[in-house]
Amino acid sequence: MRMNTAHTPDLSAFWMPFTANRHFKHHPHLVMAGKGAYFTLHDGRTVFDCLSGLWCTPLGHGRPEIAAAVHEQLSTLDFAPTFQVGHPQAFELAARIARWAPEGLNRVFFANSGSEAVDSALKIAIAYHQARGDARRVRIIGRERAYHGVGIGGISAGGIAVNRRTFGALAAPFVDHLPHTYDPEHMRFSRGQPNWGVHLAEALERLVALHDASTIAAVIVEPMQGSTGVIVPPAGYLERLREICTRHGILLIFDEVITGFGRLGSNFAAQRFGVTPDMIVFAKAITNGAVPLGGVIAEQSIHDALMHGPEQMIELFHGYTYSGHPVACAAGLATLEVMEREGLIERARLLEPLLEGEVHSLRDAPHVADIRNMGLAAAIDLTPRPNAPGARARAAFELGIESGLLLRFTGDTLAVAPPFISTEAEVRQMVATLRTVLARVP
Repeated sequence: MRMNTAHTPDLSAFWMPFTANRHFKHHPHLVMAGKGAYFTLHDGRTVFDCLSGLWCTPLGHGRPEIAAAVHEQLSTLDFAPTFQVGHPQAFELAARIARWAPEGLNRVFFANSGSEAVDSALKIAIAYHQARGDARRVRIIGRERAYHGVGIGGISAGGIAVNRRTFGALAAPFVDHLPHTYDPEHMRFSRGQPNWGVHLAEALERLVALHDASTIAAVIVEPMQGSTGVIVPPAGYLERLREICTRHGILLIFDEVITGFGRLGSNFAAQRFGVTPDMIVFAKAITNGAVPLGGVIAEQSIHDALMHGPEQMIELFHGYTYSGHPVACAAGLATLEVMEREGLIERARLLEPLLEGEVHSLRDAPHVADIRNMGLAAAIDLTPRPNAPGARARAAFELGIESGLLLRFTGDTLAVAPPFISTEAEVRQMVATLRTVLARVP
């Protein structure tokens, strides 16, 4: 049954994020409802949610357990500050997250998004070194092609070129960047971790030699880079970064906004790769996208280093009005409960080889230049049209909607990261439909 479109809203006032606003408002796609792994659009069409919202709804849409938890929390306590007072849900969720994290990472600071969480982690790193008497350690090392959100700290440490061109005047000083780890000559059509590229971690030693380790506070990387097109770390690369950071007293931060809570078939990417950072940044899947929430999981020694001075003094002068919001925490607790009860992280791990095999079957499809995958995530690079970068992927996006797929595209890269609840048949159908779409893309 097609939905009534007579009351389409006025589209002019909303300045949409990361969107070609003029194009959208001439060719709008309005999502009216979501259930399971599908969205319903304003014209009644149903589309498969190929990217779990924006990497944030692995349980699918319309989970009654989360809705009930949010409703009960709103009815009981809609808001309480966490400045100088607290509420039980924040402490309960922090303890639950700590149990999911790698051993030793057991102190949780709440924010409201991945961007805020990244900036919080960077501030915690600086504060930690200051508390230990290393006030010279103020430099942050990020990585090319990295996306760490849109806060000033995240843009500074990030390596998305358009962000840096546009907002470079606001970038924090004392930031440098590692080279990115993607080289198509050696990595094209890799399945999982490429075997080439561990030597790229040695660039950190060069930066240490350039700046002196005594000035470097932290290195921040995405264990698997999602927003820039599922860039998978070479085998041994993260291990080598960990070794270098440990030797020089530099904190290692994993931005797991995308990979956290099961996307790679483990609680966190840190556990999948067997590399424990000093801090983990999380957001997105923690509430299944129902309510904004993010945060930092810190190693206990980082927290304890700041717990000094008079007891009545604030140890970390940082926070947000909505840090640990009761409703967000209720959604987070319900989300983790569902994940555990239904074994959905194990489900993601079981679906990984299926997605890998299916998506790599597109190697011979029109316009395909490369395919990469890790966990329940994959990316397909398309050959750009001459003098029209991004046009081919946008065409695939539009044709995808016509064919029942809501894809994600950045530049000329298509990304898929289906919900953990997806059936094997749905994963196969997603890829089969994508093959048909690519055949129609000019």
